[in-house]
Parts: sequence; structure tokens; C-alpha cells
Amino acid sequence: MTAPNRNTLWADVLVDELVAGGVDAACLSPGSRSTPLTVAFAEHPEVETFSHLDERASAFFALGRARQTGTPTPVVCTSGTAAANFHPAVLEASESRVPFLALTADRPPELRDSGANQTADQVKLYGDAVRWYRELPEPEADDRKLRSLRVTAARALTEATGTRPGPVHLNVPFRKPLEPRPVEGDVPPDLAERAPLAVEGRDGPFVATTQGHKQTDAATVDRLADALTAADRGLLVCGPADAPTPAREAVADLAAATGFPVLADPLSGHRFGSSRDGVMVCGGYDSYLDDPDWPDPDVVVRFGASPTSKNLRKYLAETDARQFVVDPAGGWREAEFTATDLVCADPTWLASVLASAVDDPSTAYRDRFESAEQTYWDIVEHARADRLFEGGVVGKVAEHCPAGSTLFISNSMPVRDLDRFGQPRPAPVRVFGNRGVSGIDGVISTGLGAGSATDTPLVLVTGDLAYYHDMNGLLALARCGVDATIVLIDNDGGGIFHKLPIEEFDPPFTGQFKTPHGLDFSPTADLYGLDFRQVPDQAAFVEAFEDSLDSGGTQVLSVELDSERSHRFREQLHDRVQTAIHDA
Repeated sequence: MTAPNRNTLWADVLVDELVAGGVDAACLSPGSRSTPLTVAFAEHPEVETFSHLDERASAFFALGRARQTGTPTPVVCTSGTAAANFHPAVLEASESRVPFLALTADRPPELRDSGANQTADQVKLYGDAVRWYRELPEPEADDRKLRSLRVTAARALTEATGTRPGPVHLNVPFRKPLEPRPVEGDVPPDLAERAPLAVEGRDGPFVATTQGHKQTDAATVDRLADALTAADRGLLVCGPADAPTPAREAVADLAAATGFPVLADPLSGHRFGSSRDGVMVCGGYDSYLDDPDWPDPDVVVRFGASPTSKNLRKYLAETDARQFVVDPAGGWREAEFTATDLVCADPTWLASVLASAVDDPSTAYRDRFESAEQTYWDIVEHARADRLFEGGVVGKVAEHCPAGSTLFISNSMPVRDLDRFGQPRPAPVRVFGNRGVSGIDGVISTGLGAGSATDTPLVLVTGDLAYYHDMNGLLALARCGVDATIVLIDNDGGGIFHKLPIEEFDPPFTGQFKTPHGLDFSPTADLYGLDFRQVPDQAAFVEAFEDSLDSGGTQVLSVELDSERSHRFREQLHDRVQTAIHDA
């Protein structure tokens, strides 16, 4: 490896080591101070680069790609406010445990607190949201410093992908010249000969890290197995998954061995793709678990993050059942504070060993859930056949997504509607959403990032406010070569606020909470080079959706709906289900 100056050498070594550790893509935003990093990534033959004009969109795109792959896609930016625009994605990556690596270029340390242009305090900019932070030393063609740089790069990837994955921040100061122009005496011509390990690295990562899996002792397994065996009414609850490939088969084995029904969040990886005799995967629980006569479980095993369904969370909070929360990192992810046991173990390993240790499945409780599910989905199917409403649109998306496709679902009402109206099916669909901090910023960019890492169809469901928040992200369609079917649920404002008591106070409800915008989004077709189609009814939507899946390019299918009418219809459906199940 030769370099015209120390900055180029420094950036080349850093990128070389990241690639040795498994990085194969990077998101780059234009800027001067980050020139050495941008050039190093852009010229590396094993790195696919995605150019983003907007740093916030870039960070969320990288977040979505990492959700799909399980490997961080580094994001690079210049100094100043550019780095601050990474912050929302950093927060989401932290709370939802997604590998993420922020490389923020910076000015020389002596310029801090000096009034120098485009200079901000970037030291520990993201606070405790990152798993690990390092400020790199100023570039130098020094043997030991270059070895240290390689170790730092290797450690950064290890921290980002560990037992508790998440964001890592490397702050990288550079002096001019930033371009790869020759600087006499900057890099000794014989440096590679004198320090081959530092300059060229090793065959593979400079530091190879072997990740372990958390296991418990035999006594603990026996204790859990005894509790499950003794239970007459047991539940397996699967919340949003951390990993791109959750423990689907292992949980199915455990469900078959115990006879427990599986309450599968749509983001868990278990609702779409699980098909096993003797396993009941439930998706309609949000509409019947708040029945006061619904029997409580006596034991619950919980995997993943906190479920989307508020009714499920409250149901679990109000039971006296023993609740085992399984978390490989030993994190506390149960905000009702009623769980009785935290089990620090790898979910796949634990579910597998428990499935082997438990026998004599109990099915009466599962049969009750199976009957409720049948009643629920019969009512939903009959109701949505007659009219178009928000939940019906999302339900049709879940029904018609091709096997193997990726579905990215927005926060606010879309993910709640997917939870309530996305019927379990055996066809595997990878479903992602930003439920870590549940923001509506970056939805388009995250979805397109997830789509960039697969050749299978990408479907993105978003509300109108989330679409508005991240229209900049649509630029990635052309610049990053991503195609998508985008379902836009346009209810002219914040429909979720109809679920809150503030709805009864108007004003200020309409003007300050629902905030109707009156925007026509069809001009985004010309602006971003996509097809925009207004869909008038459910039959037209299904036809347009299937046509889009079979077409090249990107189509936005816009469905205009009344949020209040949709919310009232959800309430009516809920009441019908409650009455039908209660009277059964």
C-alpha cells in the first residue's frame, strides 16, 4: 500500500481493516473534511458505496441495510452539523440493537472552542447511545499508530455486532491537505518495507474476535423446564426481534413440545413463515386479550423486545403468572415491571434445550386461542370485504407480499394495523420497523436501505406524515439503485391521535395534534422519478399492488382515507370480536 500523504494513508488503512472485518458497503455524504475517508471507501474495490446528499437519510439507509444483513454499513460525514444529523438513527440503532458505525470527520483539536468555521464539539457527540466511542489520533505514518488504528477498526466492528449490537462512533480529525495530493516527506517511501504489518495488515482481520453465545447452567434449564411442564396455561410471547434471523425453528420446537400458543408480534420474525403441526401462531390477540373473562396464563416465556400491542402488554402486566424474559445481553426490556425472571441466555439455544427437556404438552389453553383466532379472522375478513379502511389496506399488504420479500412498516398507525390485521401465514416475509424509539423520521430511508441488501421485492408501508418527514430519502431510488412498492396511507395528518384522550378537546386537537396538512404528494413522481397512483378502493388496491410487484421501478400507491372513520371502524370491529368471543 502506497499513499501520497499521511491522511490518505490513514484513511486507506482504516477502510482496509473495516473491509477485512466484513464491511462491504458504506454510505457517503459530500463534504470537505471527510475527503480522505470518502476517497478511501470510493476507491476500495470490495466496497459498494451509496451516495446520499442528506446525512440523516444516509444514516437511516445504513440502519435499514444493517437490519437486513446484521453487518454495519459505515456512514461517513464531514464536520459540524452533518454529524448531528446522524443522531436520530444512532438513537434508533441503540434501542433496537442494530449494528451501526458512524465515522465523523473533524477538524484539528486546537480549533475547538476557537470560533473556527464549521467546528463543533464532536467528542462523545451521541452520549451514552453508542456502545463504544473513540477519537482517533491525528494521522501519522507511524508503525505503532497504524497498528493501533487497525485494532481500533477491528474493535469497532466487534462492539457494533456483539451480544448487544448497536452504534459505535469513531471521530476522525484531519488536517489539510485533504485530497490525495503528494506531500513530500509525509509518508516514508520504505514504510511498507519497514512496517509491513501496520501498512498491509494481516490476511483477514487484524484482530479476529470470536463471539460467544450466552448459556445457562443445567440447574437453571431444569428449573425452567419444570415450570413449563407444570403449567396448564402457558404462553410464548415473541416481541420485535433483534437479529435479522430470529430463533423461528427453535421457538416452534418449544411450542410443539409444550403445547403453548405463540403470540407473535409482526416484527418478531415468527408471524410470517412459521408452519408446523401442533404449533398455534396467533396474530389477533390485540382484540380479545382485554376481555375481562379471558383466562390468565400461569407461565409466560418472552423473547425479543416489548410487543407492539398495548393490550398484550397490559394483559401480561395484570397477570400473576411467572414470566421469564429471555435476553442474551441481560437487558431489561419489560416496561410494565411485572416480569418475575430475567434469563440471560441466547434465545435459540435456550428454546432448543427447553424443547428437548419438556414433554407431555398441554393443549386446552392453545385450543382456546385457536378458537378465538378463528373467530377473529372470520370477522375481520367479512368486515374488510365491505369497505376500505387503514387496517384493511395493511392487512391486504401482509396477505399479498410474496414469499421471501421484505416488508418495512412505518410507526404510528401502520405498525399497529399490521399487528392487528396482519394474519399469520406460512409464507416467509421479512418484516422490519423502527420500534426502538418509534420515530416517524427516516422511515423511507430505512426501508430503502433494507431493500438495497436483497434482490427480493421490497414493500414499504408508510403514513403521510412519515412520507413528508423523509421525502429526501426518495432520492436513494435513483442514486442507490433501489426499487420498491411504496404504500402511502394518506389520512391528512396524525391519525394516531384519535386513540388518545386529547381527541375530546377540540380545539386544540385538530390544529395542534391531528394537524391536517392538505398536501398533494403526487408531484414527488416527477421530482424523484417514480410512478404515483391514486387507489380508490380495495379491489383497485390489490390489483395495483400485485401489478407493482411484477413491475420494475418504484410505484407509490396512495390510498386516501379518513383517519377518524378508520379509527371508529377499528373500535366497532373490536367490539364485535369481544361480543363474539365472549358469547362463544
